[in-house]
Amino acid sequence: MTAEQLWQDFLKITGRDPRTKYTDCFYFELSERLANDLLALVLAGKKRATAGSLYAYTPEEIPKPGDLSIVTDWDGNPRCVIETKEVRVIPFCEMTFEICSREGEDDTLESWQTGHRRFFTEDGKEMGYEFTEDMPVIFEDFEVVYRVD
Repeated sequence: MTAEQLWQDFLKITGRDPRTKYTDCFYFELSERLANDLLALVLAGKKRATAGSLYAYTPEEIPKPGDLSIVTDWDGNPRCVIETKEVRVIPFCEMTFEICSREGEDDTLESWQTGHRRFFTEDGKEMGYEFTEDMPVIFEDFEVVYRVD
């Protein structure tokens, strides 16, 4: 199934306007193992949020409530549609475990910080920004609104 086929099925099954567009089609993370592991957490209902560097977005790309996106596995197979529920910008150094735990990836704030320092450092090399402890992080809460099994 292609992303476009999934999208058309989603629109039809949910009765949405057929002119509705999705904001993004993506996988989480920067490696196959992590992308597929995080997708599994999303599909299991454990991962309900994601974090990205504000510096990796253009102003038009910053997520907003109501945005719909297709999430794929590493190979690009579409697996679900998510809807953005809430977006906030938080400096990395001000992140709390209460907030980051919604990502479903870590058991402590310290493990979240370690993993996200690595991610933001690697992502920054690709996207042209440098990680800093006070870097603004876009924290996006989402809900799975459609999935294929």
